[in-house]
Amino acid sequence: MSNTPQAHRLRIGRRSEPGRVYLLTAVTYERQPIFQDWRIGRMVVNEFRRAQEAGNATSIAWVIMPDHFHWLVELHNGDLPKLMQATKARSARAINLKRGQPERLWQKGYFDRALRWEEDLKVAARYIIANPIRAGLVDHIGEYPLWDAIWI
Repeated sequence: MSNTPQAHRLRIGRRSEPGRVYLLTAVTYERQPIFQDWRIGRMVVNEFRRAQEAGNATSIAWVIMPDHFHWLVELHNGDLPKLMQATKARSARAINLKRGQPERLWQKGYFDRALRWEEDLKVAARYIIANPIRAGLVDHIGEYPLWDAIWI
């Protein structure tokens, strides 16, 4: 995510396609590590589930790190901007209500990368869920509370 005013231009000419798999990343405002508290991170997980229950996307794998998340999804209804806007807005409202302080939670925008069907989704999912190990937060992924993948 770029902090430049031109960051929104990354979306120009891009479109989202139902049925396509995307790797999505969103970062907290000023990279605040608010998800060090796993209970706060679970509020983002609730929004991932809500998107799936609404039929907007199928979660393939995700991890919530202290200051960002990675979410591998197959898009169904709607488009990525709407999916991400709803996920970030709802999670921010719930988290601010829980913390009792209305603060900006997310940086503007998000990263997305469409995966080609030839790409191995399990390789991408393993990369995502190994983030806490690479970051030195845990030695084994089972020790980390904020991840999931459909194969587990």
